[in-house]
Amino acid sequence: MSQDSNTHFGFSQVPVEQKQAKVGAVFDSVARRYDAMNDLMSFGVHRMWKRFTIAKSGVRKGYSVLDIAGGTGDLSRKFADIVGPEGRVVLADINASMLEVGRTRMLNEGYAAPLEYVQANAEKLPFPEDSFDCVSIAFGLRNVTDKDAALAEMCRVLKPGGRLLVLEFSKPQNPLLAKMYDAYSFKALPMMGKLVAQDSDSYKYLAESIRMHPDQETMLGMLQTAGLSLCKYYNLSDGIVALHTGIKA
Repeated sequence: MSQDSNTHFGFSQVPVEQKQAKVGAVFDSVARRYDAMNDLMSFGVHRMWKRFTIAKSGVRKGYSVLDIAGGTGDLSRKFADIVGPEGRVVLADINASMLEVGRTRMLNEGYAAPLEYVQANAEKLPFPEDSFDCVSIAFGLRNVTDKDAALAEMCRVLKPGGRLLVLEFSKPQNPLLAKMYDAYSFKALPMMGKLVAQDSDSYKYLAESIRMHPDQETMLGMLQTAGLSLCKYYNLSDGIVALHTGIKA
């Protein structure tokens, strides 16, 4: 991606080199209230989506797992329970505020080994190739500037036979639900953000970023282009969210 080109920030166009900072400002703003807003916005259903992701991960005791854009640690905590002290779970996030919230939360809940915390850009992961049995990214890929580069990096750091999990908002399959979802996203979410997080603009961006994210079939092709095989996706809540998976050959 050319450094003098533009990319989307929600529905707006911004220079490529500015998007990372703008996304960072959004998550600096929402970090402290991120968990409460997730429960409120999804009516708690995000927990079911994440449980489904864990169930499809194939992670076992002793595995090494990289949780990219791991934020406040929902997936990392579950992975840590599964892999045990013999395993390794790296909670990675590009945003220092989100990473600190996640680290504090995990320590307060008594989690130590096998957890590690790394501030990392998904487009340039600071890990050797063939490092992890599983790589996950939940509700983070849509915020990445160069998604193809990030997916290629995720594939690079997977071990042969390792699995990538991409949990992300996608395209509802029912047209009536899609209309209701649009109304909720663009009217209710910013209002909730203003009332709960004192920040309506960040939640307006989050709603817009969902609409700019590739649909299910496009994402499937992107995983295949990144070098993954046996790629598939599962529509959750009629496609409001989709889990994409792929295996490194």
